[in-house]
Amino acid sequence: MDFRLEFFPKAFEEKIRHHQKLMLIGSCFTEQIGAKLGAHKFQTYENPSGILFNPVSIARSLGSYISHKNYSAGDLFLYNELWGSWDHHTRFSSTDKNEALQKINAATQQAAVFLKDADWLLITLGSAFVYELENHLVVANCHKVPTDKFNKRILEIEELTTELENLVTQLKKYNPGLKIIFTISPVRHLRDGFIENNRSKSVLINATQQLLSTHSALYYFPAYELVIDDLRDYRFYAEDMVHPNYAATNYVWEKFVSCCIDEGAQEIMKEINSINAARNHKAFNPSSEAHKIFLATNLNKIQRMKQQYPYINFNADIQYFTESDA
Repeated sequence: MDFRLEFFPKAFEEKIRHHQKLMLIGSCFTEQIGAKLGAHKFQTYENPSGILFNPVSIARSLGSYISHKNYSAGDLFLYNELWGSWDHHTRFSSTDKNEALQKINAATQQAAVFLKDADWLLITLGSAFVYELENHLVVANCHKVPTDKFNKRILEIEELTTELENLVTQLKKYNPGLKIIFTISPVRHLRDGFIENNRSKSVLINATQQLLSTHSALYYFPAYELVIDDLRDYRFYAEDMVHPNYAATNYVWEKFVSCCIDEGAQEIMKEINSINAARNHKAFNPSSEAHKIFLATNLNKIQRMKQQYPYINFNADIQYFTESDA
């Protein structure tokens, strides 16, 4: 008997390849996928402004890259002896105002250059709830400021659709060849409440589906649906019952590879997996002749792959096996 219904996402018409550049932006789930892509040596740049959950902040961050915005002291605020930005994650905060600005502006300019030449942009939307200051500015992160200092509300579908429409228009103007993937984070925002979390996810799903129906070169990867409707079991969540666990993340990753990554690139990934496994190998006797042969064999393999795939960076692997053999 079948005790669950497996979901097979429709394969993309165009797929990601190793020689292409991929920017990822959005929730913490973005960083999980980004880490796996990085481990398989794809050219990625993830969350230049830090983890972002709501679509308004994601759109504003991408807009800052497009406009090459230069943040000034007036864009920062001081709280608990830390200078921070309402557009950025706390990882950019600092006790030194100039240091905070330097980190923010360096990341913004680097993101602007990367986005201009990127082939793909993966946007992971986390929540349709936004937190606004008194001046109605939507913040990307509350920076541990008490929640009573903000107005919390949920975005309307029409409001979000317009926001995303404007974002896509800006992105296409800045980089006409850019292909954009939308996905909804499977992380459950239960602090908002069970009903409220479902309302939030439904707003995100409705808005992105409306957008996809009117634009070309836009894609949707169903990460949320894979966890909620395919796996559909609390055993695939971490102890907090909110974040997908290791098994669930790997399952979504396998579906992502099948759906979004070129078949030729998948073959290269298998070869890279063997190198990663070799690097993780713990030698019983590092000075033995057998281990030296093991290192030399893998080094030769990497050198051959470097010649075969000159657009993939194997420098760290070559350094590892060269130094280990020293």
